[in-house]
Amino acid sequence: MIEAHLIETQVIDKRDRASHLWGTMAKVEIYTKAFCPYCARAERLLAGKGVEYEEIDITLGGPRRAEMIQRADGRTTVPQIFIDGRHIGGSDDLAALDRDGGLDPLLTP
Repeated sequence: MIEAHLIETQVIDKRDRASHLWGTMAKVEIYTKAFCPYCARAERLLAGKGVEYEEIDITLGGPRRAEMIQRADGRTTVPQIFIDGRHIGGSDDLAALDRDGGLDPLLTP
């Protein structure tokens, strides 16, 4: 019971640090598969900005993969990235958005 409380506190502390840097953080979701270099690239970009995200591993397929395809308008490749429910696209789309200065404003709604 004590260990669970400590882990929960660490997660909260990490979010507090990220919130301090960026203000209120947007909800970021990323659908991934194991050993996917494009997924790793997108995760590095987000982590480099101190962004916390929910990783949804669809390596084994199943209902979460079907959910991703539906949310991503039929796209089947990974990663598929969503910020506050808005479909961003894949790793290249995320990198282009960042390069063009459009990512940071989405992360601080």
